[in-house]
Amino acid sequence: MSTPAVKQGRRPTIKQVAAAAGVSTAAVSQAFNDKGRLSEATRARILDTAMELGWSPSASAAALRSARTRTLALVVRRPTDVLGADPHFSELITGIEGELAPRGYGLLLHLVAGAQEENALYKRLAAEGRVDGAVLTDARADDPRPALLTRLGLPAVLLGPPDRAAAVPRVGLGHQDAAVEEVVRHLLGLGHRRIAYVAGPADLRHTRLRGGVFETALGQAGLRPYAVLHTDFTEVSAVAATQALLEPADRATAIVYANDSMAMCGIGAAQRGGLRVPDDLSVVGYDNLTLGRWLHPGLTTVDQQVRRVGAAAARLLLARCGEDVEETVLDDRPRLVVRESTGPAPG
Repeated sequence: MSTPAVKQGRRPTIKQVAAAAGVSTAAVSQAFNDKGRLSEATRARILDTAMELGWSPSASAAALRSARTRTLALVVRRPTDVLGADPHFSELITGIEGELAPRGYGLLLHLVAGAQEENALYKRLAAEGRVDGAVLTDARADDPRPALLTRLGLPAVLLGPPDRAAAVPRVGLGHQDAAVEEVVRHLLGLGHRRIAYVAGPADLRHTRLRGGVFETALGQAGLRPYAVLHTDFTEVSAVAATQALLEPADRATAIVYANDSMAMCGIGAAQRGGLRVPDDLSVVGYDNLTLGRWLHPGLTTVDQQVRRVGAAAARLLLARCGEDVEETVLDDRPRLVVRESTGPAPG
C-alpha cells in the first residue's frame, strides 16, 4: 500500500498512519501503547509506517525527541526466569547504575522474548522520545540492531568483544580467545582429555567465538571436544546438558560452561548424580561472580569484570548522548581464576 502524501509543514495524522499501514486508528494507538492483541508483524508494520511518516502519538511526544529525558534503556532478550536467576545481570546493572545515578540519569529496563519484539520496542522508544540512548546486550552474528538504532537516531553501545567494523561502539574486554585457550590449557595440564562445552544460543557472537577457540585449542593438542551443547542459559537446560554429558560410561571428565550460573547448576546436577567435584568431574564457569567464590567447592572461572564493563558502557553512552564524561578504556583481558572445582582427571 502506498504511503499517503503529507503536506509540507503539516504534522501527519493518526488517520494517515492507519491508512498507510492498512489498519484502524485504534490499532495504531494499541501499537504505541503496547496494548491490545496485535501480532508482532502488525505492530512492527505500524511502527515502521509511523516512523516513515514522522508521526508520534502526540505533539508533546514529538517535542520530546529534541529534549533530554536523562534516561537510558537496557533491553534484555532472555527468558524472565534467566534474568531472575543469573547474577550476571545484577552485576551489569550495578555497573551501569553506578555511573548513571550520580549524574541524575535513570535506567529503563525492558525484557523481551524475541527479535521482532525487541526491534519494535526500539522503534517505539525512539518515536515516543522516552530515552536518550540504549545499551544493547548479547551481540549476535550479523546483528541488525546497531544499524536499526543508527537509522532511528538513537545513540547506542553494544556489549561484546571489541569490533572496529561495528555500526555502533562495542564495549567489552578483548582477548576472549586467550581466555578460552587458558581454560583449555589448564584442563589439559590436569590430564583431562574428555572435555565438553555447555554453550549459550548458537547465534550469539561470544558463543561462536568461544566455541571456535575451544575447538581449535583442543585440536592443537590432537583432541576433539567431547561435545558442544547449546542452551538458552536457563537452569533447566544447564541441568539437562550436564546429565546428558555424564550419562555415558565414557562420560566427560571436565565441563566448561558459558557462565557461572550454569556451572553452579552443573555442579549440583553432578553431585545429585553421585559424582564428586573435582574428584570425578572438573567444572569451569565464566564471569567470576561473587557467589562462585563461596560455593563448595569454589568455582574455577574466567573473570571478565562484568561490573566494570557495565560502567564503561554507561560512560561511553553518556558521552555519545552529549554528556561531558571521560570514557573508560578497557585494556584488560579476561583471566582464569583457579579454585577448587577443577582437579586432576580421574584415573
